[in-house]
Amino acid sequence: MHSFGYRANALVTFAATILAIICALASFSDTLKSPSPTAQVQVLSINWFQNQPNGNDEVSMTLNISADLQSLFTWNTKQVFVFLAAEYETPKNSLNQISLWDSIIPSKDRAKFRIHTSNKYRFVDQGSNLRGKEFNLTLHWHVMPKTGKMFANKLVMSGYRLPQEYR
Repeated sequence: MHSFGYRANALVTFAATILAIICALASFSDTLKSPSPTAQVQVLSINWFQNQPNGNDEVSMTLNISADLQSLFTWNTKQVFVFLAAEYETPKNSLNQISLWDSIIPSKDRAKFRIHTSNKYRFVDQGSNLRGKEFNLTLHWHVMPKTGKMFANKLVMSGYRLPQEYR
């Protein structure tokens, strides 16, 4: 009749097929949910705004970041990577993005947060383009599922302006 190897192969193939179907269904179930995260960022103060000896502008800010990203979590979510970026235009580039802060959110109970911090990464522009510059603060997130494809989105908050003079 059939050898042990043939039976083991059939069993492993059947189990892998069932596992693949379950993973595909889990990934598809995430597309049915439409998350609605909220966020708000306040620039409390400009700690310093200076022109470095090499001619680049550098800014340090104190920020209040509050967000509710709980709606991004489903039973298939492993973690969410979130970062805050300053986005602005210069004569050379239509979009400049500088990451100011980031975090990994491992669970739904940590997805609602309020943070008082200064920018974690340096806000530096190559050149003297930041004086009086309007910029947006954009909260980006990347949802990393247990199975299926990653997806990303963002929330843009506009209306921020840097000072006209160095401090």
